[in-house]
Amino acid sequence: MQEQHSAMPYLREILLFLTLAGVLIPLLQRWRINQVLAFLAVGAVLGPFGLALWLTEMPWLGYLTFPRLEGVVALADLGVLFLMFMIGLELSAERLWSLRRWVFGLGTAQVLASASIIGAIAYLFGNTVQAAVVLGFVLSLSSTAVVVQLLNERRSMASPLGQASFSILMLQDLAVVPLLILIGVLAHGQTEGLAWLVSLTLLKSIGAIVLIYLLGRRLVRPLFRAMVKQGQPDVFMALTLLSTLGIAGLTALAGLSMALGALLAGLLLAETEFKHEVEITIEPFKGLLMGLFFMSVGMSIDVREVLHSPLWIPASVLGLFAIKALVVALLFRLGGLNWGRSMEGGLLLGQGGEFAFIVVGYATASKLLDAELGQFILLVVGLSLCVTPLAAKIGGLIGDKWDLRQQLAQHGAALDAGALAAARGGVIIAGFGRVGQLLAQMLTTQQIGYIAFEHDAALVTRLHSAGLPVHFGDAARAELLRKAHADQAAAIVLTMDHPAATLNAVRGIRRELPSIPIFARSRDEQHALALMRAGATTVIPETLEASLQLSAFVLQTMGVADATAAQAMQRERDRHLAALEQGRAG
Repeated sequence: MQEQHSAMPYLREILLFLTLAGVLIPLLQRWRINQVLAFLAVGAVLGPFGLALWLTEMPWLGYLTFPRLEGVVALADLGVLFLMFMIGLELSAERLWSLRRWVFGLGTAQVLASASIIGAIAYLFGNTVQAAVVLGFVLSLSSTAVVVQLLNERRSMASPLGQASFSILMLQDLAVVPLLILIGVLAHGQTEGLAWLVSLTLLKSIGAIVLIYLLGRRLVRPLFRAMVKQGQPDVFMALTLLSTLGIAGLTALAGLSMALGALLAGLLLAETEFKHEVEITIEPFKGLLMGLFFMSVGMSIDVREVLHSPLWIPASVLGLFAIKALVVALLFRLGGLNWGRSMEGGLLLGQGGEFAFIVVGYATASKLLDAELGQFILLVVGLSLCVTPLAAKIGGLIGDKWDLRQQLAQHGAALDAGALAAARGGVIIAGFGRVGQLLAQMLTTQQIGYIAFEHDAALVTRLHSAGLPVHFGDAARAELLRKAHADQAAAIVLTMDHPAATLNAVRGIRRELPSIPIFARSRDEQHALALMRAGATTVIPETLEASLQLSAFVLQTMGVADATAAQAMQRERDRHLAALEQGRAG
């Protein structure tokens, strides 16, 4: 047993992590808990500063904790590599070049402005000039791993905010190279010609990146074409790993970060016909390795230090978010985003970055930072990563509310007397997706007036410009119902595909208009029963209608007459609706 342990020294940690991932991931998906926050919390609880502190008194905790960080951190680094690789797959050289204004313009401005403010504050608190410079640049960086994960979860990577945030993160990743050079120069006491030395090294780094990219374009695609002719998945997996780790190794030899090399590997494969197959191949491993990375960050958080400094550590985390959020929000506003999305971007990028764990360790070893200050900074960065999902959620609410105000201001004027008069006595449609649009077409065919409300601002703008009576707003809001003269409508139809939003709308409308007919679309029969108890007049479950249509086609295929099949469908529909009515009465 001891021999096996020495042959694979981190086997116990790997098995424990896989067990946690196998249990945690399904639970998190079921309970809709943010995975980043959950893995950070698990790392803090099960890490060397958590339950492992009682390992001597309770040896059985050794089966449930991670008392050693070395092996976990080594595997977690792979998670960062594959995250950067997946980011590269989502881009292309042409798309990256199109973001150059954000990357090299506002990205540089963000790093310099944040570093100047944070560095000045650090100097005022008694740190040396060298330490203040290092702290300013280290804390100006944000977490690519966390921010990209959150953007992907919200499916907003392709949005203007997502592209702007990603551009800032790209420049920050590039800035790690001159930052490490700067620490080395300061550690040796070299101050003359510092700007020239850093600039020269940065130019050399850019040259190395361009050279690796150009060589990679000539090698990667022919290699994949030659080796995957047999279609064997194991060969494809091996080539994907070789490309990622091989190019990451080349950038490391050039003095750059391996994460940057993984990004280049993704960019190269994004321009080939193998892109989608690579995404499918690497996706499961990326999720596991990213979970391991977040757990390792959580393990570096010593909660005891928070208890020893209950004021300064939380204040430092809030201060870091405040400074960076303000800088980023101002830059995003200058870049063309509205104030709501700019503030959302500021809160999204307000945390410290994962590279701080590398850079601060290097600065501590070089005696630029003392060990106590280095631990304090790492704790601040780790806690900032923990609160990022909450900050991002608050930012999203701010951005959505700002968009709502803008859209109401833009489209509210369109609710003029003429448009409302045409809709009086007609139908109000809440939700103008595929179901709402089909209903509107049928109403128009029968020359029945309608007015529609929708939450998707881009869809509203496009359809409203086309002359359709579609407006931005929430049909559950009493003031909007009054403005739309809903009391004079023949009916209100709810076609939204979000169950909670539909239920909330039924309750809001019924409070304001007790007698108006409400027709609602439901996800299933259980949702339909909840809507009917809330006051909906008629509810149509999607699952019921899909099942009836499928049954009718099968009966017709089997030779049953159309009229007989239609009658059977109607009987079954009446039976289910009657059961729902009984459930509402019960």
